[in-house]
Amino acid sequence: MGKYIIAGIKTEYEPKFSLLRERSKAYEADFPDGETQIRIKIKDEFLKKQQAQFPNLSMEEHEYMWTGEAFYIEALRYGGIVLHSSCVEKDGQAYLFSAKSGIGKSTHTHLWLTEIPNTRIINDDKPLLICRDGKICACGTPFSGKTDENINECVPVRAIVFLHRSEKNTVEVLKPSAAVPLFMAQTVNPRIKEYANTMLERTDEILTEIPVLSLGCNKERGTGEFTYGEIERLLQGKDC
Repeated sequence: MGKYIIAGIKTEYEPKFSLLRERSKAYEADFPDGETQIRIKIKDEFLKKQQAQFPNLSMEEHEYMWTGEAFYIEALRYGGIVLHSSCVEKDGQAYLFSAKSGIGKSTHTHLWLTEIPNTRIINDDKPLLICRDGKICACGTPFSGKTDENINECVPVRAIVFLHRSEKNTVEVLKPSAAVPLFMAQTVNPRIKEYANTMLERTDEILTEIPVLSLGCNKERGTGEFTYGEIERLLQGKDC
């Protein structure tokens, strides 16, 4: 089995195809067998069934996708929860931009990269949120969608931002109660009751501790710089 440390979690799985193998290299590690926390084994029969049902994806794409799904569900047992989002770091703090597929979260974070100094992508699709040294952090994982943009680091979260399209750029604070359905629509929904309860607990902890904002945005030049300034104005003004 291949050994990896992902968001501090000691994980084992054996890639059958090059996609998963190559994207996991940055997370390779060596630790005693008895220290493994998550062990993932995706059966060939399962992959064949999925590929037959969704033939637009190759076997290696199915392996990559379902290994990531299994990791995120098992990570709940160790305090981690995934948020479907594009996560950008600015000066040692993480900002997560979450939305339904196609809204433009990756487009927005890449505006940050071009318009704001000292920024980089932590994970462009599925960062893991987990508590490290008393802080909720966003961590890179090998599972980052089509772009494969991720780094093997964990960064304290500054804010979670839910996007929607708008002709005019606007930013406003969301109450935790308003953020709950938005968050739950963009995380794993495990069928096992124990895991589902843990997911709800993690969601409540995160939304209680981390500021959450709503961003209406377009794709015009200056949007990244504007939204960063507005987010920081609200956070520093203690409106959150």
